[in-house]
Formats: sequence, structure tokens, C-alpha cells
Amino acid sequence: MSAESRPEDRPGSRSDSRSDSRATTRERIITAAAELLAAEGREAVSTRAVSQAAGVQPPTIYRIFGDMAGLLDAVTAHAFDAYLKIKATHPPGPDPVADLRAGWDTHVEFGLANPELYKLMYGAPAPGHEPQAAREAASLLRGLIRRIAEQGRLAVDPELAAQMGQAANSGVVLLLIGTPEDERDPELSPRTREAVLAAITTGSEDTDSGETAPAGGAAAQAIALQTGIEAMTDRFSPAELSLLTEWLGRIART
Repeated sequence: MSAESRPEDRPGSRSDSRSDSRATTRERIITAAAELLAAEGREAVSTRAVSQAAGVQPPTIYRIFGDMAGLLDAVTAHAFDAYLKIKATHPPGPDPVADLRAGWDTHVEFGLANPELYKLMYGAPAPGHEPQAAREAASLLRGLIRRIAEQGRLAVDPELAAQMGQAANSGVVLLLIGTPEDERDPELSPRTREAVLAAITTGSEDTDSGETAPAGGAAAQAIALQTGIEAMTDRFSPAELSLLTEWLGRIART
């Protein structure tokens, strides 16, 4: 019998059972660590406490995660996955600016509901060590910014807009988390949100419909064209694309 057809390598075999058991143990440890973190803070997440809560021996944690830093990385990824599931319950609407406003509020709500997890997610960023789910969350934001740009309603470079939005949103949450609940200003988040939207978007309120219409400024239209050209690179030569990008960039910065 060849190695490819050994019974232990087939679905339902003992090797599959061992893999399933390892995955189950891994999830149990992550869940135990996340619950300890949420209930008692970072200092409570020790090897002894996690192993007791998960019903495993301490060496199991090191065998699966390498060390406690590896376990905390896995908890962070788990938290981002939970955040993405919440975001998925809010499908995009016709107005991307309204979606961005709602996304800001969802982000704040998640952070205040899960302060210890949020501090783990955003409190100590490490370049090059973002979980895949964190990159997906950032990609969702950039996609939303792109939709605003395509409508001619973005006043600044899309990447700058995304960075401004993320920095302000996470900064508000961390500040609120660090403030006693009875001392938090309920206007901090909405006012900061509207200040950021005013800085990165351009448009005017249609008082009849309640919707926001494009302002049609040259800079916003240049940004919209830049965004559209990114999907049509095969229609231009490299020299043409470089020249178009340079011209539109100059207009966008006016």
C-alpha cells in the first residue's frame, strides 16, 4: 500500500482525529485566555491561569503557541475575527459616507464593549505583525474610502483618508477606555467623527432628500479619476499612466 493511501491518512482516520483534537484544544486555550483577559485584564493571563481555565497542562500552551506572546497573538487574531463578524452584519448601503459614519460607531461600540481585547488589538501596534483579520479590517476601510472617492466626494488622497479615519477612530476608543465611565463625554466620539468626515470628504446636504450630493470640486473629481484609472491600467502605456497620475495628483493637492 502506498504512502498516499495509508488508512491513517484518510478522512476520518486517527490522524484526522488528532488534528481535530489539537484544533479543539487550541480554541479552548484561546477562549480561556480571552475570557481571563476580558474579566481581569492582561496581568491575569498567565500560563498557570490559562492552563487551569482551559483544562490543559502548561506545556500544552507552549507546544501549540510557542510562548505566551504567541498565545496573545492568537487571542488578538481571534478578537479581530469577532470584529469582522460584527462588521459583516452591516451590508453596504448606497451612501458610502453614511456607511463610514456607521462603521465608526460600530468600531467604538465594539471597543467599549471589549476594552481589554481592544487594547490588545490596537494599544501596542507592532509593524509587520498584524493578524490576517486585522489586514482584512483595514482593507474594508480602504474599500469604503475608495467608494467615496469614486463618487467624487473625497477631499484628500484615499490612503491618507483611511489613515486619518483609523487613527482618529482608534484614538477615541482608547481615550474613552482610559476614562472612568461616569466621566466620559458622550459628544467626544460623534464630534470627532464629524470633524474627520468634514476633513476628508466634500459634499453638500440635499435638504429635500436628506442625502449628500457630490460637491463637484476639481480636487475631488481628480481623486475620483485617479481611483478609476487604477482599474484601467491596461488601457494606458506606462508613460501615459505616469503622466496622468502626475497631473491628477497636482489637481488633487490644490
